Amino acid sequence: MSLQAPILEVDGLRKVFRGRTAVDGVSFRVAAGECFGLLGPNGAGKTTTIRMLYGFSPPTAGTVRLFGMDLGRDWRRIRARIGVCQQDNTLDPDLSVEENLLVFAGYFAIGRREAAARAAELLEFFALTPRARSRVMDLSGGMIRRLILARALVNRPDLLILDEPTTGLDPQSRHQVWDRLEKLKASGLSAILTTHYMEEAARLCDRLVIVDRGRILVEGRPGELIRKHVGRQVVEIGGPDGALREYLKEQGLPHDDLGERILLYTAGDDGRVAAVREHFCLRRCTFRDATLEDVFLRLTGRELRE
Repeated sequence: MSLQAPILEVDGLRKVFRGRTAVDGVSFRVAAGECFGLLGPNGAGKTTTIRMLYGFSPPTAGTVRLFGMDLGRDWRRIRARIGVCQQDNTLDPDLSVEENLLVFAGYFAIGRREAAARAAELLEFFALTPRARSRVMDLSGGMIRRLILARALVNRPDLLILDEPTTGLDPQSRHQVWDRLEKLKASGLSAILTTHYMEEAARLCDRLVIVDRGRILVEGRPGELIRKHVGRQVVEIGGPDGALREYLKEQGLPHDDLGERILLYTAGDDGRVAAVREHFCLRRCTFRDATLEDVFLRLTGRELRE
């Protein structure tokens, strides 16, 4: 996908809180019609970056340009052209489902008749029409997330910012949201996505970056990153012994030793891997395709983050 005319340009973005650097010189571009992912562990700086992109938090240094305009100077014009789906539930519990959309439309000076038509269109698109008169408090978690998404689209934005849009949803609700997001993407809508679900990123993102400790580690298409940093297949070997470890070291095979199991990464047919299968897979051994989650864990580590 060409990046000659980016819809978003981020250069040297930094954010410092009380002497702690949360975002440290982040730069990237997003093309019109592209879904761009921002991945990383807890505390990596994803949400801080997102909040700077829509003007909620001013950057310490660096520049953000949206639609060719500088965010610091043209915030009001930019804000009218973006939609933001935040992590938290910021719906008004005192209003009905439909009223939440109508009130939000008023913030963009959308006329009453147009707002009503737009609300009806969005409720239909997100399968919420039967609940139009319901109170927000009576909705399921999946319905709430779909309503927050619908609200972010009221102003027909040119860029949709999605900050962990499916966190906490059950698999059925998550797939419903993915289906709607894929339809929006097919319509040409540009999007920025942060998520902890690697399957979600691989399914929706054209390109992505993985950030850690405020810096970008890698950037690229999901499939390219998998092939470059992991390979095509992963062999999970349970109960490894010293002989296997010595063989892997001698052969220089890329792997992660997790103690009770070893993850062996392979690009495909390899006589050395075949030897592992024949001589060292006598107990527990699983062969599977490499995934974006393998890339994420190899680059950011497996320790728990606060």
